[in-house]
Amino acid sequence: MSSEQSSMPRHIGIIMDGNGRWAAKNGLPRSAGHARGAEVFRTICRYCEKIGIEALTVYAFSTENWSRSADEVSAIMNILRRYLRDAFNQEGETIRVRFIGRRDRLDSDILSLMQEIEDVSRDNPGLILNIAVDYGGRDEIVRAAKEAAEMVADGRITADEIDEELIDSLTFTSCCPPLDLLLRPSGEERISNFMLWQCAYAEFVYMDTLWPDFTPEHLDRAIEEFRSRNRRFGGR
Repeated sequence: MSSEQSSMPRHIGIIMDGNGRWAAKNGLPRSAGHARGAEVFRTICRYCEKIGIEALTVYAFSTENWSRSADEVSAIMNILRRYLRDAFNQEGETIRVRFIGRRDRLDSDILSLMQEIEDVSRDNPGLILNIAVDYGGRDEIVRAAKEAAEMVADGRITADEIDEELIDSLTFTSCCPPLDLLLRPSGEERISNFMLWQCAYAEFVYMDTLWPDFTPEHLDRAIEEFRSRNRRFGGR
């Protein structure tokens, strides 16, 4: 891109961080922070579709989050269950929902709900919403590498045909535009194993606002920051 301002981002990634700290700040159990964060998530999804964002990928539960207390993991999973049952059961829904990450460690009822919502929304024409559940960026790259190795072993391709384009096609977000903007509220300034492959030329915006306090106005500010940047993609 030239030295002119960037256009609107087509694909936004969000690390939804700060639910526990928000709960502690307000004298509430951590589960209340996660519940409030789920409400904000729904609002931001609708807003992204309203302003014409093509794809949104959100970090809901990482491969590392299993190390949290059993009570907190259970609370998060119960919130996920409620969300899956209620969030998109609305007439005229246009968002296409996809779940990315591992599926071998989730309870069977959650897996069934995930599959149902993916099937129901598969042909929806609006925002592509990727919800990362039991997801890790390194795990995603390893899985893509294993799949490429299997393709070589099966004789479908040669080792010399493994390139960036192939690996990209084997990632969970291959159906989406390249990641333009990675946003992390809460004041933390790290990627935390999220979309490592996709982040290669994404613009990062960090904000001090905890996720349960995040609003469409905060997203507008992040987008304006993105649009003010000169994206050179390593060209100069």
